[in-house]
Amino acid sequence: MTQLRLFFIILILNVLVVLLYILLNILLFKRKNRSFVLCSIVMLLCPVVGPCFFVLALILFRLFYYDPVDLEDVVFSKARARTFIHAEEERESNLAPLEEAIEITEASELRTLMMSVVRGDIQNSLATIALAMNSEDTETAHYAASVLQSTLNVFQENVEKQYALIRQEDENRLQYADALVDYMNQVLGQKVLTGLEQERYVNLLEETCEILFQAGPEQLKSHQYEAVSLRLLDLKEFERCEKWCLRAAAQYPNTLATYSCFLKLYFSNGQREKFFATIDDLKRSSVVIDRETLELIRVFQ
Repeated sequence: MTQLRLFFIILILNVLVVLLYILLNILLFKRKNRSFVLCSIVMLLCPVVGPCFFVLALILFRLFYYDPVDLEDVVFSKARARTFIHAEEERESNLAPLEEAIEITEASELRTLMMSVVRGDIQNSLATIALAMNSEDTETAHYAASVLQSTLNVFQENVEKQYALIRQEDENRLQYADALVDYMNQVLGQKVLTGLEQERYVNLLEETCEILFQAGPEQLKSHQYEAVSLRLLDLKEFERCEKWCLRAAAQYPNTLATYSCFLKLYFSNGQREKFFATIDDLKRSSVVIDRETLELIRVFQ
């Protein structure tokens, strides 16, 4: 009778241990997986042996197999980590400007070079591709002309569609105009269009800038004032160029882009007095002069 009572006591204690184990996992540890359920069943069906087995396994794991995680090299900060990638010296040593490659490269190599250029972002390489049209290799010249014409057709279609949206009284028309100015200047600055086309799209660029200016001078950024000024200067529209330079000076008086526009304008139309007066103003300002502006000053002097 005593042995039977001891047996039931052990069963009851085992059940209590299992229930305690389940409650700890659910309430305290809040485990989402259900692996502890299997352990609970084993402990329930194997009184004493089951709990002892798991306790012994835990002790052995802690003594011989447990190794704390080394977090020394782990960064939990949201700040960006700067990585340094070594230059591909062998590849870069074989690179040359396309302008030079056109003159010295064999036909087969030049075709390969052209393929490498057009596989990248050709929006900023239109002037370089236009040079390849003068290549002695007819296949290269034909391929360059096809790529250039295709790109310019897409450019013209995009400009016409975007400008049509701007002319509508749409609530987003200023955003469209802002994007169009940068898009047009990226191509017009490379001077790959014919004379009449270049003039037409420069006028369109000025009209777009005028829409932004009438909405508020602050709608135009400093580099956009510079863009429309220089594109008009390319057409030798000195009066219109000066108008935008003055507007830039009123909105962004202490920026290099503004000074640069005036210097290039006075350099182009030969106004020496205004050119040197602008240089004096630039020297007295806190604006840092870049290499291009410094070279312009040296040429004029």
